[in-house]
Amino acid sequence: MAWQLESFSRSLTGAAPGTVEAYARDVAAFTEWAERGGLRAPDAVDRMLLRRYLAYLGTRRYARNTIARKAAALRRYFDWLRRSGSLASDPARRLSAPAGEDRLPRVLTRTEIEAMLDTPGPRTDDVPDAVRRRDDAVLELLYGSGLRVSELTGLDLGDLDLASGIVVVWGKGSKQRRVPMHAACVDALRGWLEHGREALVRPGSPADAIFLNARGNRLGPRDVRRILDRRSGVPTHPHALRHSFATHLLDGGADLRVVQELLGHASLETTQVYTHVSKDHLVTVYEKTHPRA
Repeated sequence: MAWQLESFSRSLTGAAPGTVEAYARDVAAFTEWAERGGLRAPDAVDRMLLRRYLAYLGTRRYARNTIARKAAALRRYFDWLRRSGSLASDPARRLSAPAGEDRLPRVLTRTEIEAMLDTPGPRTDDVPDAVRRRDDAVLELLYGSGLRVSELTGLDLGDLDLASGIVVVWGKGSKQRRVPMHAACVDALRGWLEHGREALVRPGSPADAIFLNARGNRLGPRDVRRILDRRSGVPTHPHALRHSFATHLLDGGADLRVVQELLGHASLETTQVYTHVSKDHLVTVYEKTHPRA
């Protein structure tokens, strides 16, 4: 029996594009891990193996929310195999991620951000100027507007209003929000669109996609990770730029509800997770403002 990954992806009708992509990636990662252990098909998987896999993810220091999502992907996958008749029973039924502390990515310092954004990227043999311009625009937009990677890679040309400095973002649950862009971000996007994008267009390239990879396809999350690997002077993750965006705004005195709106969080509690990393700022404000401090 094959793993049937493509058929599983096609079965995810009604799910948001970002969810489909994440679930497909999560299940593919599990099958690669299982095959390294000698398993060749899902009928060889049992509940104990799935629990071992989630424990393995914990040793790799994945965040609790990420492991929970991967567990949800596996539940969806094995339930689909059972319903489609490929499996007699579902080994992932009631599978849950192990409890533990959630880990937010480390906030990049302003010096680290400036080094990443202001240092020209390395030249390559393939349309070096176009790649550099694209990377500049990607990094400026991720940090400058606090976008999720899935939101950035899903952007189309019609979502940008460079004249007004606004990007229209489709977030989780297909919720739309309008996010401002600073001047350097607008300049980087204009440089990419006017002097770089055409060099990466190939036959069959999506006409509306803002960002393309070297193959002319829409830029994906793995492409974004490679950009960070090339440009960041410290080990980091794409979500760390969104995390740093929120933290630096709060450190600068931004209202929590404004940051909530910019991030596209449905609940203020989700945004509050960023406040614990601003303790130095809180102490500074306290010492400056409290009459007995």
